[in-house]
Amino acid sequence: MTIENTPGSSPENPIDNDTEWVAAQIAEYLATDGEKPSFKGGAPLVLLTTQGRKSGEWRRTCLICAEDDGRQILVASLGGAPKHPVWYLNLEANPEVVVQNKGEIIRGTARTATPREKPALWQKMVALYPDYADYQQKTDREIPIVIVDPRP
Repeated sequence: MTIENTPGSSPENPIDNDTEWVAAQIAEYLATDGEKPSFKGGAPLVLLTTQGRKSGEWRRTCLICAEDDGRQILVASLGGAPKHPVWYLNLEANPEVVVQNKGEIIRGTARTATPREKPALWQKMVALYPDYADYQQKTDREIPIVIVDPRP
């Protein structure tokens, strides 16, 4: 196997999240160009690929996403867990990411929303998926909003 074909060697050949239900979401997403699966309440999903901060390997997961003025908006909630999700830690270290939104591949730079940007984006995401408000109540950490600005 050449290095280009090694899983995790590039954004085009990522290692998929191995949590069973997430892996199933990713497989269904890829098989239908994002037409399926649908998430609770019909929240739209995207595939996010980040580069590991320790391993350097490219990893993919499935997340709820909203579009805002050409940007992709994500929530690093991990269901209200006390720690940030690994994908968030990865993009903090390596902000160049790939988002698949249905059939569109978007290469972009990820960043955490500023305190000024966050309130409006948080409201938008809670309106899309109300459980986010409950997740914030469950944890002492401030749940970050991530903005992915597309690269030209």
